[in-house]
Amino acid sequence: MKTMSHFSSSFLFVFLVSTAICITAMSSLLAAVDAANITINGNIVTYDRRSLIINGQRKLLISASIHYPRSVPAMWPGLVQLAKEGGVDVIETYVFWNGHELSPDNYYFGGRYDLVKFCKIVQQAGMHMILRIGPFVAAEWNYGGLPVWLHYVPGTTFRTDSEPFKHYMQKFMTYIVNLMKQERLFASQGGPIILAQAKNEYGNYETAYGEGGKRYALWAARMALSQDTGVPWIMCQQYDAPDPVIDTCNSFYCDQFKPISPNKPKIWTENWPGWFKTFGARDPHRPPEDVAYSVARFFQKGGSVMNYYMYHGGTNFGRTAGGPFITTSYDYDAPIDEYGLARFPKWGHLKELHKVIKLCEHALLNNDPTLLSLGPLQEADVYEDASGACVAFLSNMDDKDDKVVQFRNISYQLPAWSVSILPDCKNVVFNTAKVGCQTSIVNMEPLDLHPTVRSPKRDIKALQWEVFKETAGVWGVADFTKNGFVDHINTTKDTTDYLWYTISIFVNEEEEFLQNKSSAMLFVESKGHAMHVFINHVLQASVSGNGTVPHFKFGTPIVLKAGKNDIALLSMTVGLQTAGSFYEWIGAGPTSVKVEGFKSGTVDLSASTWTYKVGLHGEYLRIHESGGLNNKIWALTSEPPKQQPLTWYKAVVDAPPGDEPVALDMIHMGKGLAWLNGQEIGRYWPRKSSKLEKCVTQCDYRGKFNPDKCDTGCGEPTQRWYHVPRSWFKPSGNILVIFEETGGDPSQIRFSRRKVSGACGHLSEDHPSFDVEYLQGSEIKNDENRATLRLKCPTNTHMSAVKFASFGNPTGTCGSYVQGDCHDPNSAALVEKVCLNQNECALEMSSGNFNMQLCPSTVKKLAVEVNCS
Repeated sequence: MKTMSHFSSSFLFVFLVSTAICITAMSSLLAAVDAANITINGNIVTYDRRSLIINGQRKLLISASIHYPRSVPAMWPGLVQLAKEGGVDVIETYVFWNGHELSPDNYYFGGRYDLVKFCKIVQQAGMHMILRIGPFVAAEWNYGGLPVWLHYVPGTTFRTDSEPFKHYMQKFMTYIVNLMKQERLFASQGGPIILAQAKNEYGNYETAYGEGGKRYALWAARMALSQDTGVPWIMCQQYDAPDPVIDTCNSFYCDQFKPISPNKPKIWTENWPGWFKTFGARDPHRPPEDVAYSVARFFQKGGSVMNYYMYHGGTNFGRTAGGPFITTSYDYDAPIDEYGLARFPKWGHLKELHKVIKLCEHALLNNDPTLLSLGPLQEADVYEDASGACVAFLSNMDDKDDKVVQFRNISYQLPAWSVSILPDCKNVVFNTAKVGCQTSIVNMEPLDLHPTVRSPKRDIKALQWEVFKETAGVWGVADFTKNGFVDHINTTKDTTDYLWYTISIFVNEEEEFLQNKSSAMLFVESKGHAMHVFINHVLQASVSGNGTVPHFKFGTPIVLKAGKNDIALLSMTVGLQTAGSFYEWIGAGPTSVKVEGFKSGTVDLSASTWTYKVGLHGEYLRIHESGGLNNKIWALTSEPPKQQPLTWYKAVVDAPPGDEPVALDMIHMGKGLAWLNGQEIGRYWPRKSSKLEKCVTQCDYRGKFNPDKCDTGCGEPTQRWYHVPRSWFKPSGNILVIFEETGGDPSQIRFSRRKVSGACGHLSEDHPSFDVEYLQGSEIKNDENRATLRLKCPTNTHMSAVKFASFGNPTGTCGSYVQGDCHDPNSAALVEKVCLNQNECALEMSSGNFNMQLCPSTVKKLAVEVNCS
């Protein structure tokens, strides 16, 4: 937003006055005007207390977070189009500083980081954009998106009144803004970008930085405004955002959020439809009913812009995952899954919600609501005007019991924890708790890595593997020696996950543990994140922290011999810290190493002279990149060695057949890194969560959500499959490279394709009797409408079989439906007649189709499951 804005009939001058580096505004003028306008050459972006106004029209906007580096350019058009089909108007993304400025003034905007190309794809789709320039992103992204080199600029402290930090921050933000201007991508130039964001969630940490934090926040706002973008600026979770910057909300629920100023619209920058995963933890899910409830409540209470974070989470390719311990998958249980497929029923349920909310747009944005109490935890917000337009939201905030309420002399049944939307103040067109769209049945089907060569011994495709074995300890020449421990991150500067700490100790042959053929004990304490212990080049132990507590301490028996013994600790990072006060100062690596069992007592090696080596030999030789794949160090083997630590594997693979998304199944491997044709797939680690943790088989959507509420996967690997984009493959001759840290069986590595094998769904009589797919404003009447179940198979497939069909009182969920004691025997025949051999079909619950006289004392239901092939 410009610091001076022009109005058609009156002028608002916003003065940025620095008094003790504080920003103030002319409050008398602000009070006189209920809008902040941006005058621009092409489009006009304005706002007032109710909404954004684009080219003179109030806009109710639904936005979708899609992070360009978390997918690949070949996927971008499909992702954007699928979001648009889901009823989304806006695509939101962060700008990832550490991916763009690799070192000072060394910029990169190619491949997955082609920001301009991504923006233009959004523009070509006819959609708007929210560009969160930041430049801090958090986002479970390595180092919160800030470049690691910045930490080592003398005198730099992140995210406070630090001159070096502000210098580089302003320089980068200016570079991005100028790039967007050069490509004419701001709305002021006719482009898609309607909002820009400075900073991110700083209000959560500002007080920790004292007065320096407050000065920095105000400086950041002033600096952003000076960029002259021609669009408003926002700050999320910023509780002192100065005018004219708009403060916004990030949370699972934002219906009760109110901007600082009554002259600003209510914007929700992050509605979390799921949650991220950490290696070794459970798999979190957020039910679609609850996501829809949160969205409906937000617009019921005056919201005008809502963004899903994430709508497509994607993949943390390479070493971009932060945390630490964030998985390579950033699926986020989002409406579009990691592989680019619509996640049903979440995507479909929200699509229907979006369409219904859009029917209400004019009434919502041009009227103030009337709040009516319908009960202790039940209420209605009614938007109506003299023209006859009337919209009502009926809410039941009780998280246990359904309720019947009276509204305008009509009874309405409200399920617990739900919102009913009445676009005409009479007919319920949508209820957030009534999911009427299909659920897709998705499987990971195994594929062979090499479809043309078969092993003579077994019907598994064989590969010609090449192997390179790392040395446990210093390879080549040591980098340096030092008394005591260096910090891992300060030493590697995140150029690698790996740092070797090595030392030798002498053992007298008379030591009792040698005489008794027993073991000494090694005790290690570390700031994190993980470590492998080698004694005389043999792996003795592997330990790690976790996503909650990255530091660890442990004791392990070690086998020593008489004479010299080599101790090599391979310290590993698993993504750097992503957020928190002064997070850049959090380190990693060992802090204490002791050996117990000697006659003379405990040997403390912590202050001894250690020898250090940064990274792996294979990394130094760059054997994972296309230029190093023919390196002569590789040794050909007919059978790859199993359970061998510190081993590189290389094989030539064909592209998997078909066009479905592809992943590597690494269930039989330990921990390491993977590449295809030099492209970084990412860290793999099929680490299991605890069986003792609490998981659910069916989530109760009722009541406030938290990330631990609806977990699955107890006792299972947090991540088994690792996305490999189709665009990375050549038809044949693809080079797969694996670095395995601890040992595994590479012969068991498989490609899997993500395949939609079927669809199912269920409806009941009490679902809203409207087919939202084809609903128009003039069709809001209930004399002809019937609840309709729509089923659809993927493109180029059809419904090949009806696995289950029952009208009556069936029970169960998708994939496990069971007939009840009340069942229409014609159910399967009808479904086959309408759906068999079709790509999609619609099943209407009407007397012409089903025996509506069944089960007179219960609500009748329809449940269907079909195969797709």
